Amino acid sequence: MTTITESYVRETPRTARIDWSPYLVGAGIGLLSWIAFAVFGDPLGVTTAYSRIASLFAVPVIGPEAVAQNAYWKSMPLKWDYGVWFLVGIPAGAFISAVMSGTWRLELVPDVWKERFGPSIAKRFVAAFLGGVVIMYGARLAGGCTSGHGISGGLQLAVSSWLFLAVMFATGLGISALMFRKR
Repeated sequence: MTTITESYVRETPRTARIDWSPYLVGAGIGLLSWIAFAVFGDPLGVTTAYSRIASLFAVPVIGPEAVAQNAYWKSMPLKWDYGVWFLVGIPAGAFISAVMSGTWRLELVPDVWKERFGPSIAKRFVAAFLGGVVIMYGARLAGGCTSGHGISGGLQLAVSSWLFLAVMFATGLGISALMFRKR
């Protein structure tokens, strides 16, 4: 049986593929960081914006009164500032980049996941959701995410950010080694 991903990959020509230079992209991220500081007076970061947007999704589940009384959302109310627009721009920019580079395809279950855990879309989505919950909790606990600590804090040479990066990479390598080890 042919899946959506397999049929799309076969039909998509790969002759127009563009590989992005990591040096150019790194310089672009550094420039964007400078612009964020100069124009908005804030570092790059998305977990605060993500948490603020979460209040919109919480309203139908727990009600507007509960959201209004929540201590976190009282201290970080939803506002459409540059951080929220930056968060919205990340997937939009990733999509545009993938289309421009000729690498975009619909892939619900990546091959590396399928080989290790099977082709179940539901299983993949549950794992992705739970992974997102864990990383979001960790980012809020650490006071920043990979962009807040990794980019902005790293550029400012903040010790907490360099410690965050070391722990993040070590944890990622360890978990990947456990999850995707050869049987």
